[in-house]
Amino acid sequence: MRIEILCTGDEVLTGKITNTNFSYISQKLEDVGLTVVWGTTVGDDRARLLEAFRLAAGRADAVIVNGGLGPTVDDLSQEIAAAAAGVELVLNEAWLAQMESFFARRSRIMPPNNRKQAMLPEGAEVLDNPVGTACGFAVDIGTARFFFTPGVPRELRRMLEDQVIPRILARAGSPATIRLKRFHSYGLGESHVDSLLEGIEALAPDGSVKLGFRAHYPQLETKLTVRGTDPDDVERKLAPVIAEVRRRLGNFILAEDDRTLEGVVLDELLAQNASLAVVETFTAGQIAARIGHLPGAERTFRRGLVLRDLTDLGAAVGLEDAPALGPLSQETAEAVARATRTTAGATHALVVLIALDDGDDRIDFGGTIHLAIATETQTTYRRARILGGREWVRLGAVELGLDCLRRFLQALPVAERIDFEKV
Repeated sequence: MRIEILCTGDEVLTGKITNTNFSYISQKLEDVGLTVVWGTTVGDDRARLLEAFRLAAGRADAVIVNGGLGPTVDDLSQEIAAAAAGVELVLNEAWLAQMESFFARRSRIMPPNNRKQAMLPEGAEVLDNPVGTACGFAVDIGTARFFFTPGVPRELRRMLEDQVIPRILARAGSPATIRLKRFHSYGLGESHVDSLLEGIEALAPDGSVKLGFRAHYPQLETKLTVRGTDPDDVERKLAPVIAEVRRRLGNFILAEDDRTLEGVVLDELLAQNASLAVVETFTAGQIAARIGHLPGAERTFRRGLVLRDLTDLGAAVGLEDAPALGPLSQETAEAVARATRTTAGATHALVVLIALDDGDDRIDFGGTIHLAIATETQTTYRRARILGGREWVRLGAVELGLDCLRRFLQALPVAERIDFEKV
C-alpha cells in the first residue's frame, strides 16, 4: 500500500504556520503498520493543486489530502477534487442539514458561505466530522482513493482515527485486529533502548510484532505494533513481549499507553492520601503546571513556589536562618524541602533547585540540579548535572523532578543514573 500525504494552504507552504498535521498523520499511519511513501505541500493555487492531485493519483494507492475544506474563497479542495476526478460538484443535502443543525445548537445563524462546505464531488463518500462544519469525503481519482480531511487539528485527528485509517486498512487487506502498545520512559536514550530491546520482535516468531521508537526529549516512546486475526490472537502474541520490555527497561518505564508521567504522580498521591508542595527555580513553574491542572489535583496539590533569585529562597519557605542559607548543596536542598513541607501543610515536598553555568548558551552549557523530596519522616536527595543548553537543562530538570517523585512514591530507587547526565 503506497500512501501519500498531500497538505494544502499558502500558510503551510510559506512556513507561517508549522505543519504539525503532517507529522501527526504520518505517525498514526506508522502506528498501524502503514508507511507513507510521499509527502507533498501545495499552496492555494488551482493549477498547481490539480497537477499535484493528478501526480499523486498516478503513483499512490491512497492519498490523504489535508486542508482546503473551509468556507472561504481560498479553500479549493472540493473544486479541484471534482476536476481531477472528472465529475461535477453537487450539493449534499444531508451535510447541509447537519451544518445548519450545528449552528442552531449554538444559537447562531449559518453564514451563506458555509453552504460551500456541502458541495462535494459527485459520487463522493462522506466522512463524518462530529466536531466541526468541514465535511470530509473520499473519492477515486484514477486508481487511487483520495481521503479529504480538514486542516483544523482536532477535527483532522478525530476523522483520521475514526474514518480514514479504518478505510485504508481495509483497502490494504490488513488483519482484522491491530494493537499499538506504548511505553514512555525517561533517562534512557533511543540507541540505548534499542540495544536493550535487541531481539524482542523474535518473541513473536510469525513476525507480527514490530518495534519502533519516537524520541521527544526528555521522554522516549517505545512502540509495539501487533497484528492478529482477532483481539485474543493479538493479546496472546503481545503478552510475552510486554513482559520482556517491562523486565528490560525496568524502573525507567514511567507510564504506558495514554498515561502521562504527571498523571501517574497524581494517581500515586491520591492513592496514598498524600498532598504535595513544590519549589522550583529556572523551570518557570513547569513542574507545578504539569500537575496543577489535572482533575483531582485540587485534592492533593497544596502549593507551587517559583523563584529565580536564590537569596529570597529561605525567607519564602519560612526558614528562620534564611540569611545563612548557603550556596546550593545537598544540605540546602534538604533544608528547603523540609521547610516547604511544613509551611505548606503537605505530606510531601519536592524541591528542584538549579545552578546554571556562567557564560553563553552553547552546546556545552549546562546546569547542576539539586533535588530533594521530604516527608515527615524522610528526606531524599538527588544531584544531576545536565549539559546541552538552557532549554535542554530546563526540560531535563522538569522531567527529572517529576520522575524522581514518581520513583519515591512507588518505592523505587530515586538516584538511578540516566543517560542525559554528566558525571
